[in-house]
This record gives sequence, C-alpha cells and structure tokens, in this order.
Amino acid sequence: MHMSDSFLPKKALFTASIAILLSGCASSQKKGSLVNDFPKTFENMLIARAEKGDSHGPCEPSIAVSPKNPQNVAAGAILDRYYWSEDGGRTWENGKLSSKSSGVYGDPVLLADWKGDFYYAHLSNPDGKGWGSPKLLDRIVIQKSTDGGKTYDDGAWCGLRHPKDQDKPWLCADPATGNIACTWTEFDKYASKDLEKDHSRILFSQSTDGGKSWSEALAINQFDGNCIDDDDTPEGAVPAFGPKGEIYVAWAYDEKIWFDRSTDGGKTWLEKDIVAAEQPGGWSIDIAGIGRSNVMPILVCDRSNGPQQGTLYLCWGDQRNGIGDTDIFLAKSLDGGLSWSKPVRVNDDKKGRQQFFPWLAIDQITGHLYVVFYDRRHHNDEHTDVYVAVSCDAGKSFTNLKISTEPFKPSAGVFFGDYNHIAAHDGVVRPIWTRLDKGVLSVWTAIMDFKKPERN
Repeated sequence: MHMSDSFLPKKALFTASIAILLSGCASSQKKGSLVNDFPKTFENMLIARAEKGDSHGPCEPSIAVSPKNPQNVAAGAILDRYYWSEDGGRTWENGKLSSKSSGVYGDPVLLADWKGDFYYAHLSNPDGKGWGSPKLLDRIVIQKSTDGGKTYDDGAWCGLRHPKDQDKPWLCADPATGNIACTWTEFDKYASKDLEKDHSRILFSQSTDGGKSWSEALAINQFDGNCIDDDDTPEGAVPAFGPKGEIYVAWAYDEKIWFDRSTDGGKTWLEKDIVAAEQPGGWSIDIAGIGRSNVMPILVCDRSNGPQQGTLYLCWGDQRNGIGDTDIFLAKSLDGGLSWSKPVRVNDDKKGRQQFFPWLAIDQITGHLYVVFYDRRHHNDEHTDVYVAVSCDAGKSFTNLKISTEPFKPSAGVFFGDYNHIAAHDGVVRPIWTRLDKGVLSVWTAIMDFKKPERN
C-alpha cells in the first residue's frame, strides 16, 4: 500500500558457496554446542525483484513448504504477487493474484496444509478502487491452490462487517481435522483518532470445509484498543492449533503480549486474557532506515510426536535493553498458555545492535525451532544482514547463523512491509525476506536443508 522507487539493481543474484546442513542439531545434542556444526555460508536464491514501472513491492513476503512434498514451496508478496517452486526454492515461477469477488490488497499470508494444498490470505479491494474506497479492507480473503501454488481459486472470505475495516490476518491449520483458523484486527474506522467512538479488536474465524466457507467472526480479546494503528491498537494476532484441537492466539497491545485459547473448537474463549510477556517499547518501534518497523508476536505449538508435544512457543521483539538495542525473545508454555517461562534472548550478539522483524517456525517432524530476523551486529550504520537462529533443545538455547550473503542498506522512504517469514518441514527450512539495492526491492530465500535431523 506504499509506493517505492524502481530501478534495475546492479546484481540480480547473490551467490554463495553451496552448503549442505549436516545433522547439526543431532550432533550438537551430544557435543553440547551448535557452533561448529553448521556451515558459514548459505545459497541465496532470488525469488523476484521489482521491475521497471512497478509502484508497489515486492515486499512483506510470506512462504510455505508443503508437508506432502517439501520440494514444493509457495510464496507471496504485496500487493498481489505469488510464486511457486518445485525444486525446493532454487527456481521460481510467478503470477498475479486476482479475486473477482473480493479483490486483492496486500498483507499476504501463505499456509500449506497436510494435503499439499496452499492457502493465500490477504486484504480486500472489492471494487478495485484502492485507497479511499469505502469498501477497501471490508473483509479478509482466503484463496486456495490445489496445484502446488500455480493457480488459486477466486477465494472465500471472513469478517465482512461493513463499514468496519479488517486488517493483518494470519492462518493456521489442524492436521487432524483439516480445519483452518484465521485471526486478525478489526478497526471501527482505520486510522481514526476518535478515542471515544472508534475502537479495535481481535477477531477469529475458522473453516471446516477446506476454505470453502468461514464461520461468523467472533471477537476474542478482553480489551479493545484505539484505531490509530500503533502500540495501543491490538495487532499481530497469530493462531496455532494444539495436538488435541485446542486453538491458541497471541497478539500485541499496550506494551504486552496477550494470549487467549479455546478448547471447544472456537466456541468459547478465556474470560480474562493472559499476559504472556511484557513488551517494552511496544510492537511499533523506530529503526533507522525503516519507515515502519514492527516486532509483533509469533505463536507456534509443537504437534510432533516428540517429548515436547503440546509445548507453546512465543517469539517477539522489544526494546527492554534500550531503543538502540532492539532484541528478539522467546518464551514457552507447558500448560496450554496458562503460564509462561522467563524470556530467552534469541540473538546472541553483544549489546548495542538492532535486531528486528522476527518470525518463528517450528518443524513439526523434529520439533526444532527457527527464528529469522534482520540484524545489524556487524555494522555501525544502517546496513543490515539476515539471520536465522536455530534451537534444537526446545528453546533453551539458540545458535545464530548469518544466512544473507551480502548486507543491504534500506531507505526510510521505501516501504518494507510489516514482516518477513520462515517455514520448515522435515529438515527443509526456507526463510524469506526483503532487501533493497539501489532503490529496487527484491525478495529472497536461502537453501537450508538438514539431513536426517533428530527429534527434540
């Protein structure tokens, strides 16, 4: 929804020595350290870059690895781009998403279910008029692909409550039932400064028929916020299914990470929301060179058959160590979210550097955790690298791996979106991120493959 400059970059593809990740986690559990078990470089693959004449993106990317065939990977970027790969993300094809009934307007969310189908959730633009239209953002749209991400249907929707605005969705799927849950933020009137009249809240809906239809949207949060789209607006709601069909949701609001759950299929929720963690500085932070920078929470649940089954993991960023030292944190719950551990710092650098735009994935086969984030530990200015932190001990410790082959320098005048993303299944790990080179945005992935990883 923001404009960006578009010129051809000097380099279209960064290359690095191709490194195969050995079973680092497995050996580390014997050695007690991951440091020497991983390669130093990773192959970076260009997914797409802005073409001459583009006015938006690509940025704010999302990625999904098919559990049925992990070499089948799908991705998306604003406003309406989609990509697919049949060789594990080494080469990519692309298309433009369209929905005659609901339109497309950014906030891409990619989800792969256990049947091998992909779902692409996004914001709506039903009359095609874009910003300023009274119908813009009137629902959350979910489109489905049954051919590996090559094409998508016209889509179904949830949360049509006109004239309210629906924003920032996320999805999760239950492998046992096939149900799909969606959570997002509803604004009475987006960007309104009328604190008495206009409010915001977290909504929930689910599909029990493979995305063909969605339940009536239900407000699940205890405390409404304002509509300014800042720290006092509840945002970043991410759902996760538990191994027994539990539905868990976490979001950020008022410098705290909030948590709610349903154990009856989404019919009822906790009367009082739980504060899972403090978030000093809130979810909307200032990072030099980034016009809009968020550190919203990410929630996952271990559904593997390993000893950590049912464990909830919550990841976020905050500025408890100072505005010039944003860090990434992780907490976990062993009792369905009723209580949470003390946060563990994910980034392992010295103090005084910025880490931001985190996202967390769990490999449901191994239980291993992967956190992707932007990182400036090696720079005194706005140059930025991309890291993935790996935990093979249920979040007790992390090894930080620099996965980008070259740094980039963002510009505050170029919109980077609100997040990066990462997906993992059976040792196939695929982060996705945005970079800027000479005014040109592009989205990338790194080839991270583990051989025969062991369970936690």
